[in-house]
Order: sequence, then structure tokens, then C-alpha cells
Amino acid sequence: MPKMIFVNLPVRDLPASAAFYVALGGTVNPQFSDDQANAVMFSDAIGVMLMTHDRYRQFTQRPIGDARRESQALIALSVESRDAVDATVAKVVAAGGRADPNPAQDHGFMYNRNVEDPDGYVWEVMWMDPAAVAG
Repeated sequence: MPKMIFVNLPVRDLPASAAFYVALGGTVNPQFSDDQANAVMFSDAIGVMLMTHDRYRQFTQRPIGDARRESQALIALSVESRDAVDATVAKVVAAGGRADPNPAQDHGFMYNRNVEDPDGYVWEVMWMDPAAVAG
């Protein structure tokens, strides 16, 4: 069985968050979505589970943090080209996200920009030259 990664996020406004993650390149999987959660898949092995605070509290007794005030994680999502980084950021902004809460980084062989979702979670949209990775 292939390994999968699900990033579970508590969100304040489920429809607004789903629109952001679809603009980021995901697809809502209705099989695992309802009025309290949306499974947004980026590949067969990578997904984001968006949950209302009530649903999220069913999985933890810890308080839900405020990602708008504190950095809790930086999650990177790769795209196929430098131009795709900028195009993805533009789509996300049109869907209610905020561009560049952290400065863009351009190292020649790697380029990334950051986007912030409606709840303050920051995602890096990045491209890396495959030839540079190969050595």
C-alpha cells in the first residue's frame, strides 16, 4: 500500500478555505468531505484535510492555535516551473489568499514564494531545477 500524507488543518470558514486550496492546485474529494470537513487532494498520496474547529477538536485536547500570529509550520508544495510558481500565487490571491507573507527566495536553481490561506497558514509554492538536484 502506498504511503500517504494528510495535513490536517482547523479552519474558521470551510468554503473559503476549500476555495483557497483548490486554487493552490488541489481537488476536493467528495468521498471524504461533508459540512464539517473537506479532503483536498494534491496527488494520490498528498492531501489536506480541512476541518471546522468543532471537528478538529474531536482529534485533540490541545487548544487550537492562531496561525495568523504564530508560525507553526512551513509546508512546501512543488510546481513544474518558475512561471507556475507565480501563476499559482496569482490564482491563490484571486481565491482569497495573501501573497508573500514572507519574502520570495530566488537561488537560481530554486525559486519559491509564500501564500497565506484565510486562517493564516503559510504555504511555500516552490520550483527546483531537476538538473541541479541530480548533481
